[in-house]
Amino acid sequence: MQELGDLYAETSGGNPWAWNEARAAFLRHLAADTRRPGFSLLIAETTALTGYAYGFSAGGTGPWWAGFDGHLRGGLLRRAGSGRLFVVSGIVVPPCVRREHRDQVWNLARRLQRRLLADHDAALGVALVDVRDDRTVETMRSWGWRYAGDDSLRAAPPSPFRILVLAPGT
Repeated sequence: MQELGDLYAETSGGNPWAWNEARAAFLRHLAADTRRPGFSLLIAETTALTGYAYGFSAGGTGPWWAGFDGHLRGGLLRRAGSGRLFVVSGIVVPPCVRREHRDQVWNLARRLQRRLLADHDAALGVALVDVRDDRTVETMRSWGWRYAGDDSLRAAPPSPFRILVLAPGT
C-alpha cells in the first residue's frame, strides 16, 4: 500500500509539499475500495512500480452507486444488474504516459484498463470524474473513454460528476 501511495503522490501533479496529504487521502480511498466485493488491482512494474489500475465489479445496488444516482439509464443499468459493469476507480501512471502516445494501443494506461476489464469479463467500464477536472476527462477520452449517453444525461439532475464509459478492447 505504501508504494501505491508513493506513486500516486509523485504522479498526481500536486506540489511536493502537499504530497503527504494527497497520499493519505488516496490511501483512505483505496482502502475503502479494497473492501468492496469484486475489488481488483492490476500492477505494472519493471524494476520498480510503474503504474496501476483498480476498481470493482458493480451490481445493480449498493454503496458504489453514490454519484451515479439518476444518471445511469437503460443499457448501463442492465449491465450493472447483470454484474457486467466494472467501476474503474483509478488509473495511476506517470505524467509522460498521460501526455505522450495516449492514443496508441501499447500505452501503459490503455493496456492496464483493457486488462482490468478483460480479467472481469466486463461488458463496460464506468468511471466518475469531477466536473471541474477537465484534464482528467481529456486524458481518459484520449484513452478511449467516452461520455455515457449524452442524451440521457440531459434529462438527469445536475451532478458534481461526469460519467465516462469504456468498452472492453478500447
